Amino acid sequence: MNYLRILPTNILSWGQWRCRLIVTIATNLESSVLLVNDQPPVYYLQPEDDMIFPNPACAGVDEPIAVGGDLSPKRLLAAYRSGIFPWFSEGGLVFWYSPDPRLVLFPAQLYTSRSLRKFMRNCGWHVRFDRNFEQVITCCARVQREHDDHKTWISRDFIEAYTHMHRLGYGHSVEVLDSDGEMIGGLYGLSLGRTFFGESMFSLRSNASKVALQALATVAQNWHFDFIDCQVPSEHLLSLGAQKMNRNEFLHRLETALEAGDRVGRWDIEINVANLA
Repeated sequence: MNYLRILPTNILSWGQWRCRLIVTIATNLESSVLLVNDQPPVYYLQPEDDMIFPNPACAGVDEPIAVGGDLSPKRLLAAYRSGIFPWFSEGGLVFWYSPDPRLVLFPAQLYTSRSLRKFMRNCGWHVRFDRNFEQVITCCARVQREHDDHKTWISRDFIEAYTHMHRLGYGHSVEVLDSDGEMIGGLYGLSLGRTFFGESMFSLRSNASKVALQALATVAQNWHFDFIDCQVPSEHLLSLGAQKMNRNEFLHRLETALEAGDRVGRWDIEINVANLA
C-alpha cells in the first residue's frame, strides 16, 4: 500500500510476453498453469483455469510469479490467500506478484508523532468506513495520474474488480472527511482472516492519508488483526513503523492469520479524529 506504487521496469515488454505465451500455449494446450519463464519461474494462468496459483515461495525477488488469468472474485480471493496480489494489467494480461521482502505493519507499532497527535486533536475531521468505496479507489487512481510520471496501475478493470469485491463484503475503504464533510483522503484494501491487505491511499490535504492509516490501525488492533500487508517497501511507510519481512516468514504468518474467520460485510464505523490522538 503506497501513495504511488510505481510500475516495475525490469519486466519483459508486452511484445516479448506475447511471443512467449503463443509458443508456450501452443505446446501445452492441455495445461491450465503454464511455465513461461524458467528463472525466475513465471507462469501463465489461462482465464478458464480452476484458480490454481503457483507456489509464491518460488517467485523471484521482484518479478511476477504469474501473468494472465482474470480479476474475478474467486481468483482474487485465491491469490490473496496465497500471498499473491495483482500489480497491474497490460495488453490484456494481469501481472501477479509476491515480492521479497514484503512490507507489513503491525497495528500497535504504527508511529504517530507528537505533531500529528496535536493536529488530530484540533482538526475537526472525522473518519468513516465503507460509505463510498468507489470514490476512494477512483481518487487513488486520479491522484496517481496527476502526481506521478508513471502510468497508474489502478486501471478501469481494477476499479471495477475491487468495487465488486467491496459489494461482496471483502473490499473496504477508509474515508477521511473535513469539518465540511468533504472527502480529503483515504485508503482501500481487502480483508481476510486477521489480515488487512492495503492496496492504495490518497491525500488531498496534509496528514489526510496518515489519519486514514491511523484509523485503520486502531480498528485492526481492536479486532486483534495480526498485521496490515503494505506489499512493497516505501520510505514513507517505513517511517510510519512498517517493517520489511522476508517472504517465507510473511507466508507463514499469513497462513496463521487466515485461520480466523473473515469479517465479511460492510464495516459500519465512524470515528472522531480527535479520539485517535
